[in-house]
Amino acid sequence: MRKIVLGLLLVSVIITAIYLHRHKKQPVEIGYAANRSVTIWDTVAAVRQPIATVDYGTQLDVLQHFEDEVKVRTPNGAVGWTNTSNLLSSEFWEQMKQLDAQTAKMPVEARGKTAVLTNLHILPGRGAARIRQLGKSVPVDMLERTTMVVPPASQGAGQSGQGGTVAPPRKEDWWLVRAYLPDKRTASGWVLGRFIQLDLPEALYDYASSAGMRPVAWFDLDRVPDGEGSTKPQYLLLGTRGPEGQPCDFTMLRVYTWSKKRRQYETAYVESGLCGKLPMQINQVAAERVKFSFKNLNGGLSTPAVYLLDDTIVRRQKLSGFEAVARKRIHG
Repeated sequence: MRKIVLGLLLVSVIITAIYLHRHKKQPVEIGYAANRSVTIWDTVAAVRQPIATVDYGTQLDVLQHFEDEVKVRTPNGAVGWTNTSNLLSSEFWEQMKQLDAQTAKMPVEARGKTAVLTNLHILPGRGAARIRQLGKSVPVDMLERTTMVVPPASQGAGQSGQGGTVAPPRKEDWWLVRAYLPDKRTASGWVLGRFIQLDLPEALYDYASSAGMRPVAWFDLDRVPDGEGSTKPQYLLLGTRGPEGQPCDFTMLRVYTWSKKRRQYETAYVESGLCGKLPMQINQVAAERVKFSFKNLNGGLSTPAVYLLDDTIVRRQKLSGFEAVARKRIHG
């Protein structure tokens, strides 16, 4: 008799579970937690109690909207309320995934870390939707630069030019970056350029300062014996002068090579007056021979600029008319 009762109870539990599963309220949409820690509350009333906490990116079932609040269900089954600002839509989440896929194929132009708390945006511009907030000192790979007009509210007073004419709107640098988060994940998006502190190699700080250039990007062209049983990188440094928001990614380049005899870096090549556009293409063509190239936009034309580093000698390459046209078509 006891076995029969237990069996009936078990069947009843199974039937109840199946019923609840089949009649589980279906979500009206799917959302994702938008902040590092999102609290789920038991009610929308002023007096309320937290019932769950979820991490950034946690998938949530959205069950109901009420003014600025949404009723959600967590993966553990907890049902409660949170503010709509704590939620990313599934469409926005898909945009983020596409941006991550795009940046995974892009070359790194420079590296740095966030100098302050920094908002990561889906597009360049202060008004663009925010992906998340990055803490201070988060490492980032810098992938692409663009400029945006500073919003009128941030332009400041005194924007008149000479003779009372209105000065052109001020612009600022934005960088597409890949951020390395504390939880070992990565996130891609756009950040204000001035909020990034470049991880410029120590050997280049003094050279950049003495040249009066604001560093933009740098590259290890190759490594050479240092004369002491090890190797040293030889650097390409790109920079500019003046404020941010300029149309060219860089206007100056310097190549610094290692002297085994003097045990120090020396300036091997200097060029100014460029209107360089990233990305930089770098190819090892032979032992101790490296070719690097970029688009030079001087005169409103996209002209390839190609250089060859041969040991410690740098020469700008002259292209034939056919090759120049072909390169222009390829790089467009």
